[in-house]
Amino acid sequence: MSSSVFRISLFILMFSQLQFPLVFSIYVNVYEEAYSKCSASFSCGNFTDIGYPFWSNDQPDYCGHPGFKLDCQGDTATIDINSQKYDIVEIYHESQILKIAKADFMSNICLINFINSTLDFNLFEYTFSDQNASLLYYCDHLTEHHQPRIQKFTCPINNRSIDCSFSAPAISSYDELTSRCKISLLIPVLALAVEGFTIHSWSIDQVIKEGFEVKWIIDHGPCNDCLISGGKCGYNGTTNDFTCFCPYRPSPRTCFRTQPPANSAAANPSTAPGNGANLKLKVAIGVGAAFGGMGIMAAIFLIYLRRKKNKHSASTLLFRNTSSEPSSKVDLEKGGNYHGVQVFSYGELEEATNYFDSARELGDGGFGTVYYGELQDGRAVAVKRLYENNYKRVEQFMNEVDILARLRHKNLVSLYGCTSRHSRELLLVYEFISNGTVADHLHGERAKPGALPWPTRLKIAIETASALTYLHASDIIHRDVKTNNILLDNNFCVKVADFGLSRLFPNHVTHVSTAPQGTPGYVDPEYHQCYQLTDKSDVFSFGVVLIELISSMPAVDITRHRHEINLSNLAINKIQNKALHELVDQTLGYESDNKVRRTINAVAELAFQCLQSEKDLRPYMVDVLDALRDIESDGYDDKKTHEEMMTQSPDSVTLSWTSTKTTPTSSS
Repeated sequence: MSSSVFRISLFILMFSQLQFPLVFSIYVNVYEEAYSKCSASFSCGNFTDIGYPFWSNDQPDYCGHPGFKLDCQGDTATIDINSQKYDIVEIYHESQILKIAKADFMSNICLINFINSTLDFNLFEYTFSDQNASLLYYCDHLTEHHQPRIQKFTCPINNRSIDCSFSAPAISSYDELTSRCKISLLIPVLALAVEGFTIHSWSIDQVIKEGFEVKWIIDHGPCNDCLISGGKCGYNGTTNDFTCFCPYRPSPRTCFRTQPPANSAAANPSTAPGNGANLKLKVAIGVGAAFGGMGIMAAIFLIYLRRKKNKHSASTLLFRNTSSEPSSKVDLEKGGNYHGVQVFSYGELEEATNYFDSARELGDGGFGTVYYGELQDGRAVAVKRLYENNYKRVEQFMNEVDILARLRHKNLVSLYGCTSRHSRELLLVYEFISNGTVADHLHGERAKPGALPWPTRLKIAIETASALTYLHASDIIHRDVKTNNILLDNNFCVKVADFGLSRLFPNHVTHVSTAPQGTPGYVDPEYHQCYQLTDKSDVFSFGVVLIELISSMPAVDITRHRHEINLSNLAINKIQNKALHELVDQTLGYESDNKVRRTINAVAELAFQCLQSEKDLRPYMVDVLDALRDIESDGYDDKKTHEEMMTQSPDSVTLSWTSTKTTPTSSS
């Protein structure tokens, strides 16, 4: 470099240094304020640890997304969506789901403005846990309704007693009832609340106050990346996009960058937080002068850098080659979320499972092996390792994460997280259920005579049916219902697992054509023959589970007679030949306890109906659940004798069923 060029460079550098302290001081103060005010979490009402995209009156508006402002009053947190106020019932940050209830309904369903609930679909969407209910007002000549899904009530409106009606699920606009009511509203409610209303006689208030679920659809990945890098999440009102507030400047994503990006508030101070126009102007002039000088300095050194081009290119190539190794990807894989669940690094899960020690294997299936693991935070987990050579592994991985992330039921196993889809292996991380599977306790390594009494088995049947009813109400078919996929905790409570074969079932579709998948002994024969998957396919598989609970026999046993290798065939033969006693596990007290005998007979009849080869002869899962609960409470019709049940033919079986099944309508 020539001496004249050096002198010019030195002059510019000195000029920049004279200007920079004042500029830098102003610049730092502005963003330190934003960094300090946009705390990583805050409290509102009864909720704590609330974070971006939410914000409250106690924070500047740039600390959260404009559509997610919370109003905090005492113990209550509310949010406005499409100019309607909703009370927040629960916040699930990991899955990005809010459980909310319309605020004016919470106090009195009669004091409303007769407006249907609607969402801002740019920010929210309904979940598969939601269904519509109907609120009908100003109804003429209403008579008492005996259907469990419709309830009459009155409202004192305008000094009049107005006849009204509530229906869950919602009734059709062409229903006779709607023609007699002047106002008809659709409100979203939880499918579980509909079940409570129709089966357990929940009140209207209970259903409405249970709320419904919405999922916010803003990508939470940038905020997670920002927090990991030590920043605070915020919003840029000029660009209408996320921004990461760092101690000295904002960034579009993380604080790992060493220079302010060209489109950030550091380069464009008009987008900086704060209301002082003069302050913004000073920042603009000062930063422009300082960085303009540095820009000239950069230009001077451009020639020098070009001379090093070949050497630089070679070193860059070497860096790229080494960074493509899996061991260099750990930091990239870790953090963030995928479909709302935590993303773990491969190395973290490898360490948690003691490098996938074979001694920690919990089981395996058609798509992967499951290992016991312990995370660094102390949580015990089950890590499912999808087989490397299975060509469907990515599809199954994405399917299972997508389904499990949106579902929550006390009898469904919880998904904690997964690895990135770009990880060297695809791993799913579940809560660890410590007491094995139902299969283990019936005819596996944990099976002991008398250790699983009949009341416990009936409870297992009910809880499994409840989980499947919830899935079907969410338009999801499990497709692999079996005792190996029914886990038990230490209190013998059910956790239905393994959704790798689950399939979303579209609304208003009678079946889905797909190649049969599942486990031998449990697969619906009509599905296997016609390639048509329906929710009745799960009902058949559950019928096999019921027979396993009665008999303690496995679903398939090649040592049995060739016509009885499948337990379903064996059960049908025994029941039709009036020989149920030959099927029942005699340690259950079938011969000595009248109530045990009566309830086992009732469950056997129910299983017989589930195992019909034609799907139309089987009950719906909601009917199965209802029947099992009646049996448990000893509500089974004692007028029907054991002899009558044993002589029923498959054709006559369906005559006793009046289905309560209604097709769930997703509010979206």
